[in-house]
Amino acid sequence: MSLLPNSRTEPDGSAVIRVLGYNIRSLRDDTAALARVIRACEPDLVLIQEAPRFFRWRKKLARLALDSGLVIVTGGATTTGPAILSSLRVSVERTEDVLLPHTPGLHRRGFATAVVRVAGSRFGVLSCHLSLQKDERYDQAGLLLDRLAGLGVEHAIAGGDLNERPEGPAFRRLSGALTDCRAAAPWGGEHTWTPADPYQRIDAIFATEGIRVLGCGVPAGLPGVTGTDLRAATDHLPVLAALHVPAS
Repeated sequence: MSLLPNSRTEPDGSAVIRVLGYNIRSLRDDTAALARVIRACEPDLVLIQEAPRFFRWRKKLARLALDSGLVIVTGGATTTGPAILSSLRVSVERTEDVLLPHTPGLHRRGFATAVVRVAGSRFGVLSCHLSLQKDERYDQAGLLLDRLAGLGVEHAIAGGDLNERPEGPAFRRLSGALTDCRAAAPWGGEHTWTPADPYQRIDAIFATEGIRVLGCGVPAGLPGVTGTDLRAATDHLPVLAALHVPAS
């Protein structure tokens, strides 16, 4: 595996950051393995899906953040699952948890969003987990684009569990307006589900125009990330991206 750039600040104040997208299945699996995977990826931001939502959910998410060397930015039960964690390198300007329109009989969805600064770069962040139902999922992709546009920032990053492959209409709606980081700069593995026998890519990280993708993919083989831990941690494989965000 080729090397993925480490986080750094450039002389002009721009930032190279690592962003990790990860469906953690409500911490129902091996949480120690999950924390080891996250730590080994050395992310500045983690876009979580299926964070704990019920009894003592804040305590459980805080424990994962602590064990991973991170802090909670926003999300969790307040978004019905999506959350954002960050390293101390990230300065949080504001956050907003968004609940999406509810279709009776289906799980309600939401977005965890924030505007953050890293070095001289200011940008938006959004974590999502789109619907299992095709039409609702397509509508949610549109709401995601609207939400990014409404953050009031020049640059933004979104990621999550799309419940759809790249050829699907919701995925194509997003990749038509944003950069699909894996397609732009393939690195590591491609397929994110299932860990035992990965055969499809349904998790992704996207970026707005102006953010340069330096590499993106499943970090299998990254130093410190073992196949045993990836299989034990949760029922999805993570997506790790290295991105260059211009100075604001």
